[in-house]
Amino acid sequence: MRDALILGFDTSAAHCAAALLCGDQCLAARQEEMTRGQAERLMPLLEELLAEASASWRDLARIGVGIGPGNFTGVRIAVSAARGLALSLKIPAIGVSSLEAAAHASQGPVLAAIAAPRARGYFEGYRMARSIALQTREIAELPTDWAEPGLTCIGSAAEDAAMQLGATVRPAAFAPAEAIARIAGERALVAGLRPAPLYLQPADAAPPSDPPPVILDR
Repeated sequence: MRDALILGFDTSAAHCAAALLCGDQCLAARQEEMTRGQAERLMPLLEELLAEASASWRDLARIGVGIGPGNFTGVRIAVSAARGLALSLKIPAIGVSSLEAAAHASQGPVLAAIAAPRARGYFEGYRMARSIALQTREIAELPTDWAEPGLTCIGSAAEDAAMQLGATVRPAAFAPAEAIARIAGERALVAGLRPAPLYLQPADAAPPSDPPPVILDR
């Protein structure tokens, strides 16, 4: 989409992150590192981002949200907020995986690698000779046949994965929230499709029941 305001945000990892795009231009972006408190911080952070760009909720055309895999409660917080905003504003919300965001705008064979609990990682291949579907594995036991010439690893577990596979490491082209917003702007809409959490393993603990987000018109 060109010249449309797209808001992307993510709380699937130890951060609260958001970005506001207009076409290809990033108007404002924030990423605050935190291990807890995303539920309380997300909506104020989005309000601050809109104010920084002199925009309001009603100016938004689309929302992009990180759906994980990642922290169970963090994923749920962001997805619930995106659904509530989309319903209130009558605009589409598009879910984007953490691995797709990490690999966005990359070139050549890429293994997206995101750290998971207990020395494991989430992995997905892009443009690789061998098809690597989204999955979770122990990083120390990655299959040797995943290795291939020119392979690059991107993501929070990239260094460990690259060491196992003899690959190189490259930073993501964009910060998570900006990548999510860019992908949301490029993706074709599917009627009735809403973002849903992407869980590849059970939660360590049951998430609390969070109240729905409060949407304030500016």
